[in-house]
Amino acid sequence: MIPNHQSFIEAIHEKKKVCVRFYSKADSGVLDRVCAPMDYGPGSENQDGLNRYWLWDYASNSGSHVLGLVPQQIVNLQVLGEVFDPAQVENSSPSWTIPRDWPSSPLPTLAPTGTATLITVAARTVGEPAQRPEIKPANQE
Repeated sequence: MIPNHQSFIEAIHEKKKVCVRFYSKADSGVLDRVCAPMDYGPGSENQDGLNRYWLWDYASNSGSHVLGLVPQQIVNLQVLGEVFDPAQVENSSPSWTIPRDWPSSPLPTLAPTGTATLITVAARTVGEPAQRPEIKPANQE
């Protein structure tokens, strides 16, 4: 675990973004990213059983926005004052390791531009449709 592990867990519960500085194996260097903290645990993508800090990387352009960092990769992590909306973060995990009161996952759909967009749909029934008023031309009475 990283020294400020508890701050990461609190950021999940408080829905606060974090700034993480980490060593990127793909880039062979240290990167800084603003992310939404998602979870801490082994995850289903890796079979090594190592616990990882799971983050939603807003700046990612590699297709997946999910970062899974082992503690040794993290140089520094700071909780920011900015709140994030969990509905904007992809929730492909059926269950979290760290319990939280986030809403259920939004449904992915295709936007007219062809880019993926996340939406939450709510419906309600109000009653019978309203009757249209009869409209008469102004010159007729």
